[in-house]
Amino acid sequence: MAGLEGVEHPRRHGSSATAARWSPAVEDEFALRALELFGNPTEGEVQLPSRPESAATARRLAQVVVLRHWGLSPKMTEDAVLLVSELVGNAVRHTGARVFGLRMLRRRGWVRVEVRDPSRGLPCLMPVQAFDVSGRGLFLVDKLSDRWGVDLLPRGKTTWFEMRVADR
Repeated sequence: MAGLEGVEHPRRHGSSATAARWSPAVEDEFALRALELFGNPTEGEVQLPSRPESAATARRLAQVVVLRHWGLSPKMTEDAVLLVSELVGNAVRHTGARVFGLRMLRRRGWVRVEVRDPSRGLPCLMPVQAFDVSGRGLFLVDKLSDRWGVDLLPRGKTTWFEMRVADR
């Protein structure tokens, strides 16, 4: 939804999104290694190089944070990891940046993931057809998150999503 910076996009409940399923492993040594190498995105923004292989690193960081540190369900982990991958993929493909930032926040009842890049170009939610093989990133973010949006910064933007979680 280009031009709607700073506006959140509520999830339309009752819709289903078809996506390839990824099942997280409880003990993933690669995820723990990524945490050691790049830092913890819950403690501050983690800088990753803007390369396609960084999507795998971001997925691993999201996995270890959501499943292990926050103790959330495998389904929540699966969805969060998929959405992190989509936002990172957009940052890598469309911004021309050398690096991007990943930050993950948890507050009562919510999980928030932010991907910051130096481009002020806004992401655009495109209509998706059944046989499309690309262009589904923001469609998935829109369907699987409860809210998402873009905040313009003096130099760049932060694209984010939030998901509700049950606090125990």
